[in-house]
Amino acid sequence: MLKPTPWHPTVFISLSLGLHVLAFLLVILMPTLWPWLLAGILMNHLVITTIGLWPRSQWLGPNWTQLPITAIEKNEIALTIDDGPDPKVTPKVLDILDHYQAKATFFCVGKNAMQHPELCQEIIRRGHMIENHTQHHHHHFAFLGFSGFKREIQAAQNTLTTITGQRPLFFRAPAGFRNPFLAPVLHQLNLILVSWSARGYDTKNRNADQVKSKLLSHLKAGVIILLHDGNAAVSHNGTPVILEVLPDILKAASKQHLHFVTLRQVL
Repeated sequence: MLKPTPWHPTVFISLSLGLHVLAFLLVILMPTLWPWLLAGILMNHLVITTIGLWPRSQWLGPNWTQLPITAIEKNEIALTIDDGPDPKVTPKVLDILDHYQAKATFFCVGKNAMQHPELCQEIIRRGHMIENHTQHHHHHFAFLGFSGFKREIQAAQNTLTTITGQRPLFFRAPAGFRNPFLAPVLHQLNLILVSWSARGYDTKNRNADQVKSKLLSHLKAGVIILLHDGNAAVSHNGTPVILEVLPDILKAASKQHLHFVTLRQVL
């Protein structure tokens, strides 16, 4: 089985660190330059923050935004489902997946798993996989430091491993937002960061047709699709959007001879 890429600072992070060291030396040698040096540091931090709000960026560390070439060659795609488990939505999602004989990867929140452990066990029993989506899904997750990241992610590792008997191998940050401290934490915990190739914003957009259209436009070998069973928006018909969208996505993939696999199957 593949292991996460060993952590080394990316070129961007290395340059940022170099900038900080250079600014420190220059402010000692030429104190009058401090306003310009401070402006440069602040600009660098602004760029880092902007990149952290770009979920598919590779500048802060390794990040799966699509499946590896070996999976693409086999016409494989991945369906990932976030924020659950949810007792009102997840069982219906599982029934739809069973009907179309498709497998999915569920990025579960630890606290939700603790409230509904039987749902997590049912996900595994039906042949799907559960991965790490933090313990609490805090909105301020991206602003945590090294210790905060480690505490939140390790707690979810412990919760999900205890419930399912399987240690998560993949991690997805809430909303995909992060900062430079996340990559070394994931390396230490032996987790692979995953974002996505296509999403329809199904936690906010109540128009199921718009969500469906956006996802179908990206449907091809190698894509990682993002949907939500937790925090799912409710369509104008009163149905969680994922339940209206998912059958058509699965049927369209079948017509294109695309095969749904879990992220672990790709490894």
